[in-house]
Amino acid sequence: MTDSEDWATALEGPKKKPMKRRTKIFLWVFALVVAWFTLSNASFLAPDPTGKRVLIAHRGVSQLFDHTGVTDETCTATRIRPPEHDYIENSLPSMKAAIGRDANMVKFDVAGTKDGQVAVFHDWTLDCRTDGKGEIRDRTLAELKALDIGYGYTADGGRTFPLRGKGVGLMPSLDEVLGVLGHASLLINFKSRDPKEAELVLAAFARAGIDANDPRFGFFGNARLMDVIRAKAPKAWTMDPDAAKRCTTDYIKFGWSGWYPPSCIGGTIMVPLNYQWAYWGWPDRLQDRAAKHGTRILLTGPRGDEKGGMGLSEVGQLTKVPASFTGYVWIDDIYNLGPALRPRQR
Repeated sequence: MTDSEDWATALEGPKKKPMKRRTKIFLWVFALVVAWFTLSNASFLAPDPTGKRVLIAHRGVSQLFDHTGVTDETCTATRIRPPEHDYIENSLPSMKAAIGRDANMVKFDVAGTKDGQVAVFHDWTLDCRTDGKGEIRDRTLAELKALDIGYGYTADGGRTFPLRGKGVGLMPSLDEVLGVLGHASLLINFKSRDPKEAELVLAAFARAGIDANDPRFGFFGNARLMDVIRAKAPKAWTMDPDAAKRCTTDYIKFGWSGWYPPSCIGGTIMVPLNYQWAYWGWPDRLQDRAAKHGTRILLTGPRGDEKGGMGLSEVGQLTKVPASFTGYVWIDDIYNLGPALRPRQR
């Protein structure tokens, strides 16, 4: 061996062994960290979930429509599919039918009226679905009860109106809904940003002798209205879209670490059907963490589906709901999906 080779060996020798040692240490640490993260988020190691999943019937039994390009100004009654039934959304018959088709909770929309009552109706204006005109909040309850809420529905561009004449007098008040379905689980959606409408709703509960401070009731809407509800009914489920989005984003960012985001405590995590893989510990570990922090989990329809709405609307989508999931499932088509789940729930 030459002098130069001796020098090369002397120079390389001390470097190679520490490098190999540091590499091994790094790999071992990396493997341990990965193993810890994997096991801490492993669903199969979580406690078995308790309770039963809750199917939310969106607007009761309703007429389905193509959501492609829908905005707040779109009249969705003019783009319904050919009807399978005669039920009209947000009416008492549609709500009772939803419960009969295995809905565990019925979601409906409310609006304050000119005379201080609460009507159950989806749109801000009457022009799309009814034979009335103008804003619903400019009418008295008596005026609204005289309208035909099935007047504007058409599946063929206006050539025929299959529900016209079948919805006369069917716009219910919240008092009527509570009188008939006050024993059921209800999810009330506010379209308004006016906190006074939350007060009107709580007043309707009081008139009906029903305590709104019950976990079987839910309220969905702007944060200002949810603040009013929480002050009087802290045990009820309250969800405003911005807070739910913030909680969901924070959990996806930080849930891998086992740290639970403060934004999710008492909040709602929304899980699109086609993004379940993105949620750490899905489904059982996530459900366990959520239960410990008073968080509701809401499974919705696929994100990015232009034709579909917020909820599940195809029977085939039910196969993608984990059997162990015991949270809330948003259903747009309870008419078909409710009965389709019966064999799986036995």
